[in-house]
Amino acid sequence: MRPDSVMLFAAGFGTRMGELTANRPKPLIPVAGKALIDHALEQVQAIQPRRVVANLHYLPDQIRTHLAGQDIAFSDESNQILETGGGLRAALPLLGDAPVFTMNTDAVWQGPNALHLLQDSWNPDRMDALLLCIPRENAVGHAGQGDFLLDGQGRLTRGPGLVYSGVQILKTDGLASIADDAFSLNLLWNQMLAQGRLYGLTYPGKWCDVGHPEGIALAENMIGYRHV
Repeated sequence: MRPDSVMLFAAGFGTRMGELTANRPKPLIPVAGKALIDHALEQVQAIQPRRVVANLHYLPDQIRTHLAGQDIAFSDESNQILETGGGLRAALPLLGDAPVFTMNTDAVWQGPNALHLLQDSWNPDRMDALLLCIPRENAVGHAGQGDFLLDGQGRLTRGPGLVYSGVQILKTDGLASIADDAFSLNLLWNQMLAQGRLYGLTYPGKWCDVGHPEGIALAENMIGYRHV
């Protein structure tokens, strides 16, 4: 079954951004002349999904206003932030039962469309998830050792190596078996890892996670943006 819906994670507080998120949600921070969430939507709109859903928690009305007039549904987490796994499960009535794309809203890309690449490589007979990963040398401003190792068959294991980009295709069936209300998608990945059904794809371009204020200038420099 092909994924035809996209979940945008837009509910976080963005605390690492400091004063930049004191009165504005992180997805609305401008980078290269447009909000971070609009960089994500550029990727999304290219695949023309059936449905796009964004979850909301911190300063949600600002995001609703920014996205007004677009065909985007909202999953309201005002009462409790649910993390990635709980947030995705809460949004399933809007997303449907098919595998979904999930996408963080705090990155800038230089290269081919991230969702197209996943779409072209998705094989539901072998895969329960397909994660788009970045070689460390192409993960601009990322200081960590990486998240995953990729074997010759495309399967992932945990370890220093590739950096998870925040974009994936994921089957959601396993979410029902997790007891917690708020939880990370890492719990679902662990199930898939144990069954040898967590796969990865290496992104051939560059990527910048705008997770801290310095990331704004790094992202703009990566794509050659110049302020006027």
